[in-house]
Amino acid sequence: MQTRTMFIVLLMLGIVASCTAVAQLRDQGMSMGIGGGITQGITDITKNTTQYHARGFFRFPFAKALSGELGVGVGNMGGSEYMTHIIPVDYRFVLSPFGFDGVNPYLYAGAGGLHYTVKEKPEQPTSTKFDGWSALVPVGIGLQFKIVDGIAFEVSGGYNLTFNKNLNAILETKADSYITGLAGLTLYGESPNADPDADGLTNAEEKQLGTNSKVADSDGDGLKDGEEVLKFKTAPLKADSDGDGLKDGQEVLTDKTDPNKADTDGDGLNDGEELSKYRTEPLKADTDGDGLNDGEEAMKYKTDPLKGDTDGDGLKDGEEAMKHKTDPLKADTDGGTVLDGAEIVRGSNALDPTDDVPKKEELKVEAGKAIILEGVQFESGKAAITPASENVLQIALNTLVQNPDIAVEIRGYTDNVGKKASNLKLSQARADAVRAWLIAQGIAPERITAKGLGQDNPISPNNTKEGKAKNRRIEFFRTK
Repeated sequence: MQTRTMFIVLLMLGIVASCTAVAQLRDQGMSMGIGGGITQGITDITKNTTQYHARGFFRFPFAKALSGELGVGVGNMGGSEYMTHIIPVDYRFVLSPFGFDGVNPYLYAGAGGLHYTVKEKPEQPTSTKFDGWSALVPVGIGLQFKIVDGIAFEVSGGYNLTFNKNLNAILETKADSYITGLAGLTLYGESPNADPDADGLTNAEEKQLGTNSKVADSDGDGLKDGEEVLKFKTAPLKADSDGDGLKDGQEVLTDKTDPNKADTDGDGLNDGEELSKYRTEPLKADTDGDGLNDGEEAMKYKTDPLKGDTDGDGLKDGEEAMKHKTDPLKADTDGGTVLDGAEIVRGSNALDPTDDVPKKEELKVEAGKAIILEGVQFESGKAAITPASENVLQIALNTLVQNPDIAVEIRGYTDNVGKKASNLKLSQARADAVRAWLIAQGIAPERITAKGLGQDNPISPNNTKEGKAKNRRIEFFRTK
């Protein structure tokens, strides 16, 4: 009963100590401890009683969950008829199979020797050897509970088998043995193989690197030290390994850039400049697709790396700089009367102002308004343009060539003769024919749309021949 009571007390003390536990105890370095408790002899004949026992030990790690322990104890084992002083010396293997936070349950087994001296003999002892040595095999379990860093409360209990029948001074059929229950304090250091901050690096590795073994992300860059060293090959003590103005974690997790390469896309701008200053894409060397790297635009040509045609002359910056040798910052490089893009389209020299002839006749129409192309005619009931229409179509063409920034919609109309659906279809075909003529002369298709409106929106009564002729018209509507 006394033995059971003592074990219950030790267990309750352990539970109280565990309330302060905050970190794993399994991976310890060198440690030492001392404890006290009880011994209960196990012999065949005599009645055994609880006695005192104390033990000290040195423990050192072999591997992640395995340690060796050298210990020595002192105590008594006795009963109603005998009392024997014992000094066990043993070496144990300590296995810690679980990595709980703040609690370390373990198993132990070992071998050693026991020196015994019988102090009180029974009235009729049958043994004649009252002191000496015996082989010893201890096995048992234990629990550690962290109190503060480096100090743990430890309880253990075990069975100790001797190979001697003389411990109670009475020769018996089986060898004498005893059980122990101990509680005490253990002082421990950190194991070089431990990873207290769970960053993927051991204490030994962190010491070599100079990182903080208590903080998973020593440089505060958003990546664990282990990820930096083992996976990304970045510097765990430098938040911005490549010095591009972006933290390693931002590069890896958000921007997908290379944290070891300041200029991931090799465009001449470092990744931080691209994101914070120029707003370009650090993974795309030519953000605007104009044929010039972002770095060339920003540093050499001073063009806008986000705008393919910086000066709005109808030529991409790369074409101007690399092919035509025009100034990508100046819409009319030679200072004549024609934009660079218009000169290239018509075949004149954008670097020679002497070939910039005066503008040809063009239509004067504001954005959002329409003008009738007087003189555009078609074969009766068809969409075929007559030769007589070319003069006015040429003026419309001049307007588009000499003003490359405008866009238009060609609108076709008919009179009210015939079915409405047929007229709508005819008006669309005629508008398409005019659009096709302009595109054939070199105007970009995206600048012109065509729309047939049939007999809608008449500008003259349809009850006279002249009125019907006016309603059969093509309008040049400026959309931009």
